[in-house]
Formats: sequence, structure tokens, C-alpha cells
Amino acid sequence: MTDYRTLIDAETWAFIDRTNSYYPPDTIDYTIDQQRAVYDRMCREFFAGYPDGVKAETTAIEADGRAIPIRIYRVSENPAAVVLYFHGGGFVVGGLESHDDVCAELSARTGYEVVSVDYRLAPEHIHPAQADDAFAAFEWAAKTYAKPLVLAGDSAGGNLAAGLAQRTRGHRRAPVGQVLIYPGLGGGMDKPSYARHAEAPMLTVRDLVFYKDIRTGGADFSSDPTYMPLADPDLSGMPPTVVITAECDPLSSDGEAYRDRILAAGGKALWREEAGLVHGYLRARHTVQRARESFSRIVDAVAKLGAGNWVSF
Repeated sequence: MTDYRTLIDAETWAFIDRTNSYYPPDTIDYTIDQQRAVYDRMCREFFAGYPDGVKAETTAIEADGRAIPIRIYRVSENPAAVVLYFHGGGFVVGGLESHDDVCAELSARTGYEVVSVDYRLAPEHIHPAQADDAFAAFEWAAKTYAKPLVLAGDSAGGNLAAGLAQRTRGHRRAPVGQVLIYPGLGGGMDKPSYARHAEAPMLTVRDLVFYKDIRTGGADFSSDPTYMPLADPDLSGMPPTVVITAECDPLSSDGEAYRDRILAAGGKALWREEAGLVHGYLRARHTVQRARESFSRIVDAVAKLGAGNWVSF
């Protein structure tokens, strides 16, 4: 049994307790509408505002007769790069509001334009709807911007970014890099972190099974790399990749495996496991020192990849 009292410090426990007060550990047992309501409320409680100088515009792009809402953040009229950001939330909750301040801060600290994508959610829309929206957003960005494109996302959004990076290999505007934050990549529940952290605070294996089942509608997509990026037998040609995971998270082994696979295929990849942190720690970046330092590493990775440079931690 993992002793989280020794792994997790007091600041992080305060964050966990505050999160649980708004979003209880058994929230997956609620109705979908209830889950979204409590998640939205939690995100509002953690909202940190915009840094000075950030402007945001909410609009939509058209794809196959549907509108995909996006929010564009900028601090400069001539940014050096553009970031496509995909939010977390298990493919069930979240949207433009849930990661609003994260995207604003990412724009302010890198100077890049950040485009947040409000992809369709399950169970109303099962896989591959989310992956198709991500690809549509990429194609729009490739046509709209002449700047380098960086992919980024957390949790479910990290999964979408990775699948998109694999799908756009060979594209004339292929991403120059990707930054994945505690992503689920389909590594398999026999991996070490799934066993050691099956009952971790903030995310459990039971949660993962729920999100998997609701995303697929019961169908088997296990061989589809846009569903499970690690299912791809060939990870050659991937853009420079940075994966940052949390130690106390069942998904952490996915980041290690993804890095190893890209390196074995001759690519550039870096994985860092953040000691003592938990899934969802982006919301703790202003209150927990470990999360603050990790967010700075995330910002630095995005900035460097957008500039065509490699990352070191």
C-alpha cells in the first residue's frame, strides 16, 4: 500500500482537500450533467485571472458542417509561434472555461498565441469525435498561421495532442513540438504506476475505467493510435516531445513508455516525473511550490520548442 502521507507534502494535501471539497472522489457516480456542474464550479473556484496584457477572443471554426468553439489568447500582434491547447477532463467534462487562466498564463509567459480547442465531449460524442475535432483545429491553424505550431494538452488533452502529432506526421505544417502534461496514452494497466497508484488521490484506476468506457461507448478502439497513442507500432517521425507526469498518478508510466518508444524510433523525447505531485496539479500552480516549479518547466518547454530549440531539465 502506497503511503501518500510521506510522498505528498502539506501544500499538496491542502490542494487535494480543497479540490475534493468541490469535486468529491466519487463524482464519476454522479450523472453526466452533475459531473459537469461540479467540475465547472471547481474550476471557477480555482480561477486565477489573466496576467496583464493578455487579450482573448472566443470564436469558432467550421469543420464538416459543425462549429468547434475556440478561444485565442495573445499578448503580441506578432507572436513567434502558436500553441494548440487541448484541455483535460476525461473527455467528459471541461471546455474553454475550465482551462481559461492556464491558457492565458501560457500565452503571457511564452509570448505565443494560444488557441484553446473546445472539442466535443462524451458520452454524446464518442471516439473518434474528439480526435477529429483536434485534427480539424490543426488544419485550421495550419491554414491560418504561418508561424510554427506547438501542440500541448493535459490529461485527456495530452492524449489528443499525442494522437494529433502522430496523425500529422508528414504534413507540410507538421508541429514543431509537443508538450504533454500527465497524459493518458494507453500504456496498459499492468504498468508500474497503475499498480502502485491505483488508489491515488485525484485519479484512480476506477476513474480511468469509467472514462475509457464512456469515451468508447463500449467499442474496442485499442489498436487505434488516435485513441491510444502507444498502440502505434511505429513512433518514428514524431516531433520533439516533452512529457511531464505526476509521481502520484496511475498514468505516470505512460509518459515513460512514450518517451522510450520515441527515442527507440530515433526521435527526440524527454520525460520528467514530478515528485510528490498528483493528477490535475496545474490548478495548484499558484499555491503549491512543486506545482509552481513544474508549471515553469512546462512554460519553458513550450517556449523552447516553439523557437526550434531542445529542452533540458
